[in-house]
Amino acid sequence: MRVSVPNIPDAVLRTAAEHQVKVSAAFAVDRLCRFLARGDAAVLTGAGVSVDSGIRAYRGDKGSYLNPNYKPIFYHELMDPSAKGVAFRLRSYLGYQPIREAQPNPTHFALAALQYSSVAPHIITQNVDGLHHKAIRDVWDDAKRAKGILELHGTLHSVKCSHGHQTDRAAFQDMLGAANPGWKAYLEELERTNSRPRTNPDGDVVLPEGTRYDQFVVPECPSCLLEDRRNSTQKPEVIFFGESISAEVRDRSFDLVDAHQKLLVIGTTLATFSAFRLVKHAVQRRKPVMVLNVGPTRAHELAGIETVEIPAGTVLPEVVKQVLGSTAERDPVIAKMLESGVVKTPPDDYDDAVPRPTGL
Repeated sequence: MRVSVPNIPDAVLRTAAEHQVKVSAAFAVDRLCRFLARGDAAVLTGAGVSVDSGIRAYRGDKGSYLNPNYKPIFYHELMDPSAKGVAFRLRSYLGYQPIREAQPNPTHFALAALQYSSVAPHIITQNVDGLHHKAIRDVWDDAKRAKGILELHGTLHSVKCSHGHQTDRAAFQDMLGAANPGWKAYLEELERTNSRPRTNPDGDVVLPEGTRYDQFVVPECPSCLLEDRRNSTQKPEVIFFGESISAEVRDRSFDLVDAHQKLLVIGTTLATFSAFRLVKHAVQRRKPVMVLNVGPTRAHELAGIETVEIPAGTVLPEVVKQVLGSTAERDPVIAKMLESGVVKTPPDDYDDAVPRPTGL
């Protein structure tokens, strides 16, 4: 089975590098305010939005993978009871804790303020970390968040077996820990010493070379056992490479673009086709599109798109203040949002020092 990893074409990388223009914060704020002035915008976000929350992006500011040896797990490998699938489930078990504990940063809260004020009521996100939900959950209930936030590639916070039974991720983590006491102790030691492995946006981690995975046990799906079926093929509800987005999610993503006058794209290279096609769709419908990102994106392939190259967190809170005017101060919900957010940018280096598992 041949499945390719999404990349930005070399020609686009070269063109983007030749035409790269650094802008001042004041210029970026002005352009974004003009773009959002009349509201009615849909927002498309990517991994770059969560970097200030301590979750590293796949690609750096040159558009290439930060890890040159990056080899993602593919859907067919994950669903096959193979060594690769077991290895991923172990790494995902270790990598989920930092994702679960991550908190929204100022960009998440600025976008939540735009949602709450109906300037940009809908977010389509490629991220699976749930941070857009966390940023607005104090004022929007589950139903309203489900309507306002479309998780294009799924979520890490839920697990589904190959027969469709759903399990809360926290419960699944407890099941994995009970089945693997040695690895549970190792995870607790990593947390105690604050020496966690590098976590990718999909919850996968990098472990030292030579780590053994053959003793890791993936428990049976409890719902399948109740149906007299043994089934340990369970995975996070994330769309993996080679897996198709459901027709429902695909159609809704296009509908959200169609429902708004313009599209604001933040923190993504648009390397995945599921995101890039939404931008192409907006352009074909003659909708204004603006990209806020650091580094090249596939938007450089398309004519008529304005790109502002600056970190979103440095300008977006000020943009919200100017777009909303006095409401940003008078409305206590928005005022609190614009004062909120962690900034926990991960280091630029790829490798983290992680103790080698012993006896596992």
